[in-house]
Amino acid sequence: MTRTVAIVAALDTKGDEAQVIKNVIESRGVRTLLIDVGVLGAPAMPAEVGRAEVASAGGGDLDDLVSTEDKGRAMAVMTSGAAVVASRLHADGRFDGIIGLGGTAGTAIASSAMRALPVGVPKLIVSTVASGHTRPYVGSKDIAMMYSVVDIAGINRLSGAILANAAGAIAGMVTVDRPEFVERPMLAASMFGNTTTCVDAAREIFDNAGYEVLVFHATGAGGQTMESLISDGFFQRVFDVTTTEWADQLCGGVVDAGPHRLEAAAATNTPQVIAPGCLDMVNFGAPETVPERYSGRKFYNWNPNVTLMRTTPEDNAELGRIIAEKANASRGPVAILLPLKGVSQLDSVGGEFWWPEADTALFDAIRRHAKPHIEVIDVDANINDSVFVAKATSVLMEMLGSRTAA
Repeated sequence: MTRTVAIVAALDTKGDEAQVIKNVIESRGVRTLLIDVGVLGAPAMPAEVGRAEVASAGGGDLDDLVSTEDKGRAMAVMTSGAAVVASRLHADGRFDGIIGLGGTAGTAIASSAMRALPVGVPKLIVSTVASGHTRPYVGSKDIAMMYSVVDIAGINRLSGAILANAAGAIAGMVTVDRPEFVERPMLAASMFGNTTTCVDAAREIFDNAGYEVLVFHATGAGGQTMESLISDGFFQRVFDVTTTEWADQLCGGVVDAGPHRLEAAAATNTPQVIAPGCLDMVNFGAPETVPERYSGRKFYNWNPNVTLMRTTPEDNAELGRIIAEKANASRGPVAILLPLKGVSQLDSVGGEFWWPEADTALFDAIRRHAKPHIEVIDVDANINDSVFVAKATSVLMEMLGSRTAA
């Protein structure tokens, strides 16, 4: 079967670059489909999907965008339109992978199109901003970004080589043979370094019970990705025992997942077990990056680039309220398990973050704010202890019946 790659580019300013990408992809026996997202200048070549169609999909009119010369509005319209067009074309089977290129504007438009596509569809952007802060572009999707090294402004010995490499890469992505897997029900789990022992042991139990377990590192983007896939209906169960991203959201740490973390399972009525894993810590970078307002707090240098700050009883009381209220929104099966001997590896008896009063504030707030239909279960163990793992996994497996997935 011949594969097709969509090329998202402003063909007025990036026509030469798009032509290089098109030529290389087609030389690999892969078809191309050009999506023109330019506005003001004349396109350097015809496109299968013209700019007027993209503008209309974004709620605008191309002639109006050209006449007003409002670059901000043009960007907003074409960014929205690219997402709508890409989603529709892919749903219609028009392409198998997608590539884009540009500076901040081109990257914003191309990445919008890519974020509208399912995980697993090959996605690649050649960008001037790929060596910087890429989270606004990548979001929770599997977008590969290649740094352009030089500005994407004409073809030279560097840009030509980089664009050719990118074209070859996307052509390879759409033609590669993918491994085959036995279809099994899928289960999402959240993990951090301080809950690894817990989740590794639980994963083995779930695997033996017939589930395919996908583990998400609770680094902000990891939590967002898990939430997105839960919303998309990927998972039949959720083992959300590492809710640490809420500590960073509350205290300004670097691994926050935003205010909607812990909402997807409730919104989709997906059975879930929740635990306050690693809510004893807030993540910062190197020690000098910690805000001055926290100068009197307890810290632990996890590594040279990660400084952990212990949450206080006041922090934990608020975190407990948040966790309970997020769980309260679910009409499906949900349970919150409280590990009474610590919520992380560091928060164990004698550990660097062992602070029973802080944990008590967290647990009491969860109990106080959880509605009667939410099952709150005390477990007299640390979150990484086998006793806790056994209880948490059994509770999740018993939801919607005692049968296994196999």
